[in-house]
Amino acid sequence: MLGLPESTEFNRRVPKQKFYENLTVSPALKRVFVEQIKVIWWRNKIAATTMNLAAGDTVMEIEVFEICLSKPQLDEAVLRQIDKEIPYHILFLLEYEGKYQAWTAYKEAAGSGTSAFKVGNYYHTGWMEESALPLKLDGLNTDQVYENFVRQIAGEILSGTGKTLKESVEQAELRQELQKRIAALQVKVRRERQLNKQVQLNMELKRLKKELEGL
Repeated sequence: MLGLPESTEFNRRVPKQKFYENLTVSPALKRVFVEQIKVIWWRNKIAATTMNLAAGDTVMEIEVFEICLSKPQLDEAVLRQIDKEIPYHILFLLEYEGKYQAWTAYKEAAGSGTSAFKVGNYYHTGWMEESALPLKLDGLNTDQVYENFVRQIAGEILSGTGKTLKESVEQAELRQELQKRIAALQVKVRRERQLNKQVQLNMELKRLKKELEGL
């Protein structure tokens, strides 16, 4: 897929139950796997062992998963569960009626001496032809390839020069949190009837907007 070298092709079907047979998975999430997903394919493995790339410091392999859907949307909790089960970085390609979305999350090791990962926010494209997906294998090692995949999918959300991927992700999360707080505060201002409280709320609103502009 994605015009990746044949040496990276894996093309193994993965049983859905592999991801929800864990006793800690809720019945609701199990239903999502059953009702929203037709089949899961492990399409490619991008690594120093499968193509002419140097091994990264933090990204050992990038797995490409194709998930064929029964409906044009998928609960994000499904991707998070798969990410928890697979100790590698994953590029998800969701397929529905011949159109694709690319999804990925910023994923980093949870701590030294463990294979666990901390999975952050997910970024995704819109629905489009596979050939139109904004994905290009770019980089000299797996760290760089992974970073470029995340940035290509996220687009303007992670824009900004001179920042590491981690810094860009943290800034985007802070921006999102500030936007939520501003929206909630604007509702409070409209509902507040006491003038003195309106003034206080507007002062806080102005401060938050200034903080957002500075990001």
